[in-house]
Amino acid sequence: MLLRKEDDSPEPNVQTKRPLDPSTAVPLELKTTPGYYPGLHALKQQKFWDAATRKLVFDRVGSTPPIRFFTPAEAATMQAVVDRVLPQDDRTEATRIAILPGIDDRLFSNRIEGYRYEDMPSDQDAYRIAIKAIEAIAQKIHGTSFHNLETMKQEEILQSLHDEKPEAAEALLKAFNLKRFWSMLVSDCCAVYYAHPYAWDEIGFGGPAYPRGYMRLEGGEAEPWEVDEQRYDWLAPEDTISDRPQPTND
Repeated sequence: MLLRKEDDSPEPNVQTKRPLDPSTAVPLELKTTPGYYPGLHALKQQKFWDAATRKLVFDRVGSTPPIRFFTPAEAATMQAVVDRVLPQDDRTEATRIAILPGIDDRLFSNRIEGYRYEDMPSDQDAYRIAIKAIEAIAQKIHGTSFHNLETMKQEEILQSLHDEKPEAAEALLKAFNLKRFWSMLVSDCCAVYYAHPYAWDEIGFGGPAYPRGYMRLEGGEAEPWEVDEQRYDWLAPEDTISDRPQPTND
């Protein structure tokens, strides 16, 4: 249990979604670059990229595709889902990565893997079925839409899908392999997020090295344009199950 110091520090906000300082239980300040690599900005390396690479990377920053596949109601549900699968609550608003538009653009443009499992509908149908199921579960348990729920309640519903133990919508979810859908959902979120240069700054990736190339391929040494890791301690917010140990079947 976290114990707050008896001083004049701000009251810990148990409803905050931001990580906490482990010594004070106070939410950490929002960061333009979360992670352990302060000062790394991949975009500063743009003068070393060719024109095609530069355009590709900057389009990811400045050209957010419109929502064209999901309906407004579906988008509201999916935005809440994406926010829980890959939270960005420690980022400033200006540096949050638009994950949902990237997923929507893939589905609208029908960019698929080139194959389909026999126990899965199309990616588009799988998302629509899953959204109906998530809403049905939220309504049965809490009597409101998924996007209106508190973080913990949202995560408990998503955990039930991950564990293939939903408390409602069983008939809907029989239409596909739930484990495969969960894998697709997480994969889609990560694909959009980690293609963005702001995420590269977070994980210490200096960005593309074309045509310059990398110089230090051995020994784990940083390139001259990269920075050393500077770790700091933090705790997950109280209103989340994301850092709680989960049983495994191993």
